[in-house]
Amino acid sequence: MTVRVVVGGALCHEGRLLAARRSAPPELAGRWELPGGKAEPGESVPDALVRELREELGVEAEPLERIPGEWPLRPGLVLHVWTARLLSGVPAPLEDHDELRWLGPEELESVDWLDQDRPAVAEAGRRLRQDGRRPRQDGGGPRQDGGGPRQDGGGGA
Repeated sequence: MTVRVVVGGALCHEGRLLAARRSAPPELAGRWELPGGKAEPGESVPDALVRELREELGVEAEPLERIPGEWPLRPGLVLHVWTARLLSGVPAPLEDHDELRWLGPEELESVDWLDQDRPAVAEAGRRLRQDGRRPRQDGGGPRQDGGGPRQDGGGGA
């Protein structure tokens, strides 16, 4: 059996992670996930993430790195999660979602995540907390901006 990848985006901005509430299908409606979707045949997973975030949320994003692990969704489908940085746009629930929330690391357990997203959400939260404690690049002590994407190419979320 061919396994198809569904990519989820741990979209981070200003020290927060974007959560999207499902509106469909009925068995998933009301639960929260990392936005994303299926990679098309011949499409790279990072390219699929960029396309899916554009279609579902109306934003441009840059994939950064894959969160280790893969999680089975159903036979023939497996979830891979990538951290991503918001480049432009304001996320809106355009497709398959009815609400979006930016959550800080301490708020991640405030929503009912889909089971398969939980391990990646926990790792994304760990990275956000780590980035928030990282010294500023100017040597001026702990960051006061809530963390968020690093500009030094260091690979944080």
